Amino acid sequence: MPSQSQRCHFPALSKLFTPLLGSLAATLLLGCQPSPTAVESNSPDESGFTAASSHTIDANKALLEKLPFSDTQDFEDAKRGFIAKMPKLVVTDKQGKAIWDRTAYDFITGDAPSSVNPSLWRQATLNNIDGLFEVTEGVYQLRGFDLANMTVIAGKTGWIVVDPLTTAETAKTAFEFLKQQLGERPISAILFTHSHMDHFGGALGLLEMNTPDKNSLDGIDIIAPAGFMHEATSENVMAGTAMSRRAMYMYGKQLPRSTRGHIGSGLGKEPAFGQFGILSPTTVIEHDSTQLIDGVPFEFQIVSGSEAPAEFTFYLPEQQAYCGAELVSKNMHNLYTLRGAKVRDALTWSRSIDKALNAQRDTKVYFGSHHWPIWGQEPINHFLTTQRDTYKYIHDQSVRMLNAGLTPAEIAEAIEMPPALANTFSSRGYYGTAKHNAKAVYQAYLGWYDANPVHLDPLPAVESAEKYVALMGGADNIIKQTEIAIAGGEYRWAAELINHLVVADDSNSRAKELLASSYDQLGYQAESAPWRDVYLSAAFELRHGAPKKGIDLASMKQILLRSPVENFMQSMASRVIGPEAFGEEFELNINFTDLDKNYVLTLNNAVLHHKLAPKSASANATLNISHELFVDIIIGAAGASDVIFSDELSIEGSKLDLVSFFSMLDQPKGVFNIVTP
Repeated sequence: MPSQSQRCHFPALSKLFTPLLGSLAATLLLGCQPSPTAVESNSPDESGFTAASSHTIDANKALLEKLPFSDTQDFEDAKRGFIAKMPKLVVTDKQGKAIWDRTAYDFITGDAPSSVNPSLWRQATLNNIDGLFEVTEGVYQLRGFDLANMTVIAGKTGWIVVDPLTTAETAKTAFEFLKQQLGERPISAILFTHSHMDHFGGALGLLEMNTPDKNSLDGIDIIAPAGFMHEATSENVMAGTAMSRRAMYMYGKQLPRSTRGHIGSGLGKEPAFGQFGILSPTTVIEHDSTQLIDGVPFEFQIVSGSEAPAEFTFYLPEQQAYCGAELVSKNMHNLYTLRGAKVRDALTWSRSIDKALNAQRDTKVYFGSHHWPIWGQEPINHFLTTQRDTYKYIHDQSVRMLNAGLTPAEIAEAIEMPPALANTFSSRGYYGTAKHNAKAVYQAYLGWYDANPVHLDPLPAVESAEKYVALMGGADNIIKQTEIAIAGGEYRWAAELINHLVVADDSNSRAKELLASSYDQLGYQAESAPWRDVYLSAAFELRHGAPKKGIDLASMKQILLRSPVENFMQSMASRVIGPEAFGEEFELNINFTDLDKNYVLTLNNAVLHHKLAPKSASANATLNISHELFVDIIIGAAGASDVIFSDELSIEGSKLDLVSFFSMLDQPKGVFNIVTP
């Protein structure tokens, strides 16, 4: 037990470490308890969402006449091979809290309600078809147990599991259901097709079911693409706090599961939100190659840099089955994701699909990490061709227009998909859209600046809004003009107009309600599920305020334990409050006693640098800490008494200097305002 002189200043430590991690869960922060289904009526529902207007009803009806809704092949494919389903698919954590509730989407039946784009409703209906399915002999899929699919392939000695879902709880539930239907077999291998958490986060749940010892990997081959661990544990760590907050909008975290709320993500329903984990690969696929896994030949294709920075697809020659991972899916994907991320390379993506298409020989069935399979070589080739051409068309046309001087907004407004692609449901914008993907292409080549000097150094939003409000004759006139725009169905213009008043005076309740009402209608008309959720989340927060709490980091412990320590050091540097560090100089050792690693942190010119090096004798202070306690502090699992009396932490040198250093670090809460200043 440390002496009194060795005890740390725990509140400062806690404030230092807690926000470092929001990033690792940014793509999944998405759990929320579903609200009761709202009934369509002409009155606002319990959350304040207004009824669909006549303009919205007309717009949604018009789409029914444009798309081939009479084509039911997707429904036949989504039901094909059905074996069984759980009668009530609700997954709970150890505390009994529901972390996945498929029944919350049971309201999605029949024709589209007036408050949902009918094309998106069709996609949501297809994504409601859940259960255990046989894809082909020896290949099975569990769909509807999480955002993604779990695929299970019969090996010589056991099951080869592909993409074990997002959380331990959903993975265990899905695999247990498989065993109930197909019998007991051990797990012989686990494949992670790519580095997004909905495809690896449940791995530890499978391990618990497969062996008496939860940490035993005996006999299980863990297979992943090159770069998997780095990308999976460090993706977006720097901007994670902001991404997590934005993800609340993209996935409708606060919305009711209802006809006026969240109905799905387009890619699936929503990610589960339980205990996340990861396993280090025992076999790394570095290039296109053939591997024998538990007696089953796999032909791998590396497609990293397309949908994910580390990803492979594979072909099963004996089954004549092609797994497209998330390289392709039954919707247009994101070149830019609305939660925020680096843009994806449209050309690399398209070329990877083209390579897969050219490699097709006698494929009889396609299956992927999301959605439902496709049978028959001709339909598969058509699917791959339209997916390939969707991304390349957006790329090529965006480049053509940017070279003609069009701005991102102008390109987004002008881009028009060819009829052959526009009338293909699997190329529709249920997740990504042509509009925001076109802007992503512009950003990839030219960045944020559109070359118009007025956008080089514009006034801050609040100052600009105040001047616009004054110029337009004050609040009453803006409200009047907005009401006219809404009555005419000009919801984009109404939102742009009234937003000036909301930003200038966020206490104006009428202005906020008009903006929310505009967003209601834009959400109801949106074919993209993320666009719908963004609009409706904005409307919800205008009426009810921003959330009070961000992500619970305790669910991330297993991921954090396997994350490079360097990620946390760099994240710490990005939290230095520049002006408060002007003129300050500081040196700190952070010594991880169980890893036998010491990091020397130096602050100068308000810039924090770190390096892996022996303890510096000139350091103001040294923090000796175990890696696991460090993680427990980050996630809030270690209380003050745990730290103060722990043998795993001690401080050498000046505690006052240490506290002073901590005070220069920002403490983002991750629940900042978005639609109001």
